[in-house]
Amino acid sequence: MNEFEKLREKYNIKLPGKGYLFVKRVMDIVCSAFALIVLSPILLITALAIKLESPGPAVFVQKRVGVNGKEFNMYKFRTMYLDAEERKKNLLEQNQIADGMMFKMENDPRIIGSKIDQKTGEYIPGIGNWIRKLSLDEFPQFFNVLKGDMSLVGTRPPTVDEFMQYAGYHKRRLSIKPGITGLWQVSGRSNIEDFEEVVKLDLEYIDNWSLALDMKILLKTILVVFKKDGSR
Repeated sequence: MNEFEKLREKYNIKLPGKGYLFVKRVMDIVCSAFALIVLSPILLITALAIKLESPGPAVFVQKRVGVNGKEFNMYKFRTMYLDAEERKKNLLEQNQIADGMMFKMENDPRIIGSKIDQKTGEYIPGIGNWIRKLSLDEFPQFFNVLKGDMSLVGTRPPTVDEFMQYAGYHKRRLSIKPGITGLWQVSGRSNIEDFEEVVKLDLEYIDNWSLALDMKILLKTILVVFKKDGSR
């Protein structure tokens, strides 16, 4: 029995049946393929805008931790300068997520195109901020869904550094395949600044498996994106 099997037994986490997983996988493949076809013009325009604003690749590839601790490469449109991870070390004190288990920062200076007005000290958003505001940076993750690394709905995959800080009970979030969206994203998105609240909502999703819940979260995600609630 591996670490994650022991955690599921300890916390009485019940995994869904094969029927549910099969239908969920079919839905993931069909919906992500359709999305990539329909959104292809937007994907191309976004990639071009990034390349024109900042040298380097348009797509950012980052190691994330998925189901049962398995690492995979997650794709996102790059909204930060190439040295963002290095600069992050000097910004940790401004992290808005309690306990430092995730990193969120308002008016992040690492975002491409953003700058500080020298006269007023005001933060001026750049192209990277607008890509995030419209959630365009998440679109390449449809490729992750097609590959099977992720699902449309699930828990958000932590970075390797974040995972290394997890206590045992935090790892319960990794009992399922990570998703592009999930319960906590439609319950406030980046307005939630307490990691324990993120864990609570993720576990609430895990404890209430159903295709109906998945559809509800997907519909709420569309509404949240159009309303731009909590996006940064």
